[in-house]
Amino acid sequence: MGLRVVPLLGWGIAIYAVMFLLASIFATYNFQGVTMRLVSLAVLLTTGIIAGHSLPVHSWRDILPYSLSWAIIAAVIDGVMLLPLTGWQVYANWSVWLGYALVVIAPLLAHYPRFNRFSLSPGV
Repeated sequence: MGLRVVPLLGWGIAIYAVMFLLASIFATYNFQGVTMRLVSLAVLLTTGIIAGHSLPVHSWRDILPYSLSWAIIAAVIDGVMLLPLTGWQVYANWSVWLGYALVVIAPLLAHYPRFNRFSLSPGV
């Protein structure tokens, strides 16, 4: 089974858009600190799990090529959007790389039983 282009590009761009919107809100209202990072973490994990659930796959191994692609898409969009403003220092920030790692890992959790929508039925 090959990768489908619409979920590949669509979710990659959607995950970036959600996080960019969240960062814009934080910047507008001058939110900083641990709370901002925890909210960002929760939103990224939730968005990633939803993206992983949207794929018609059977295991985390099927999701991995998509989530790796989504992280690459995020890195490329960061380059397009942020490189002109900050230069290559954007990639020197550890939290940026942690975000890319979470974009890869979070969708894989979609098939973890606790997050699996089919495991909510009684007796499963």
